[in-house]
Amino acid sequence: GRDIDLSHSSESQTVKKFDASISFPPVNLEIIKKQLNTRLTLLQDTHRSHLREYEKYIQDVKSSKSTIQNLENSSNQVLNFKFYKSMKVYVDNLIDCLNKKIINIQEIESAMHALLVKQAMIFMKRRQDELKHESAYLQQLSRKAEMSTNRSLAIDEKTQWILEEIESRRARRRQARVLSGNCTHQEGTSSDDELSSDMIDFQKSQGDILQDHKKIFEDVHDDFCNIQNILLKFQQWREKFPDSYYEAFISLCIPKLLNPLIRFQLIDWNPLKFDSIGLKQMPWFTSIEEFIDSSMEDSKKEDSSDKKILSTVISKTIIPRLTDFVEFIWDPLSTSQTTNLITQSRMILEEHSTCENEVISKGKQDLLKPIVSRMKKAIDDDVFIPLYPESAVENRMSPHSKFQERQFWSGLKLFRNILLWNELLPEDTLQELGLGKLLNRYLIIALLNAIPGPDVVKKCNQIAACLPEKWFQNSAMRTSFPQLENFIQFLLQSARKLSTSEIRDEVKEIILILVKIKALNQAESFIEEYHLDHLKSVIKEV
Repeated sequence: GRDIDLSHSSESQTVKKFDASISFPPVNLEIIKKQLNTRLTLLQDTHRSHLREYEKYIQDVKSSKSTIQNLENSSNQVLNFKFYKSMKVYVDNLIDCLNKKIINIQEIESAMHALLVKQAMIFMKRRQDELKHESAYLQQLSRKAEMSTNRSLAIDEKTQWILEEIESRRARRRQARVLSGNCTHQEGTSSDDELSSDMIDFQKSQGDILQDHKKIFEDVHDDFCNIQNILLKFQQWREKFPDSYYEAFISLCIPKLLNPLIRFQLIDWNPLKFDSIGLKQMPWFTSIEEFIDSSMEDSKKEDSSDKKILSTVISKTIIPRLTDFVEFIWDPLSTSQTTNLITQSRMILEEHSTCENEVISKGKQDLLKPIVSRMKKAIDDDVFIPLYPESAVENRMSPHSKFQERQFWSGLKLFRNILLWNELLPEDTLQELGLGKLLNRYLIIALLNAIPGPDVVKKCNQIAACLPEKWFQNSAMRTSFPQLENFIQFLLQSARKLSTSEIRDEVKEIILILVKIKALNQAESFIEEYHLDHLKSVIKEV
């Protein structure tokens, strides 16, 4: 194709030629300047207006955000208010409910306590009456023997009936022991706890009380009588608003709130019985423990006051209940009651001592003090070992000998029961009770009036077996306690008498007893004095 030059074709068509003949008005720079200034001023006014509108929009956004935040906060406050209001209503209703039910709880509690006290008094009075009548009967026998008369002994009907009843129960117990294969029993260590008409009446009355006990909270919702449900309400408060929870000192209020409900659960609790439920197995205990554990998981409150709730409950509710049993129901002469009471007391005091403070120390003393007082009373009221002429007791089958034996073993039984408290009561308290008041005043005097022989050594062995081993654990100890000095002197006196008799084998038994109670210096001196070289090995083994 052909080359076509188009470079000026369009320009030639669109651009008109300037016509120089046309004239323009003269240019006035002032007017132009004025117009530009006017235009600039207008633009500046428009800009300022836009800027004001922008600032207003920014302020409106801030105000809107603030309004939204206030509305949101107002919503939380409403929710918080609703929670606190519902909690207040709940606590008010709970207190109102417990105030009404505490009257019923106290009535049932008093009825059960009175029933248990009555049963305990029946057994104790019967024992003391029997002791009094049997002792009086034997005194009459002694006077009759002194008068050398053949006239029959006049016994009133009541004494006759009591003596027959005593022998009847002993015969039943002997038969029961034969059937059970217990041939090592000592007369005087039995407990009169067999079923009787009194026991049947007791069980019926107890059943009636427990039926009434079940009805107390029949008309109450679980949220107001179930300890776990109640604690759950406070746990929700603690989790949602911990600051207000701790500022309200709720840990001081909970033990008081739960007191009636725990007492309700303790109505049928008897710490003197073998099958009595343990503290840690009780529903209220596990509920409080779970509540405390959940509190300890809160890292913000490492030193939570809630961990003291359990020890406060034990101090204010459990120990007073246990103290009532100690003061009015417990029989220190009963080994089963004593061992069960020790088990429960140890459990309570161990749990109680997890937080050491003045309240806890006072609670412990509130329990141990009546225990000591009750054992002192038992020594004064229940220990009686009569002293008869040798002619009255030389025949082992004589009524005087049998009665004296029974009373000795009964005293030894109390001695053993007292020393079972060695892990709970202070050592000096136990030594004052067991050694000072019982061993030295009663048992040793009875032994001093006994005929020397294997039976006496057997009794001494039993006394030594009752002494806590931890008293003699000091390997450097070579002299025993001052309170055992009378016992040691009696052992040495018996060993001297037996060393010149036909039953010298019993001397070794006595040396072993001296070694056990750490009277090593006296044992060595005796061996040297009587040239018992074959017994030196006993000392060396220690």
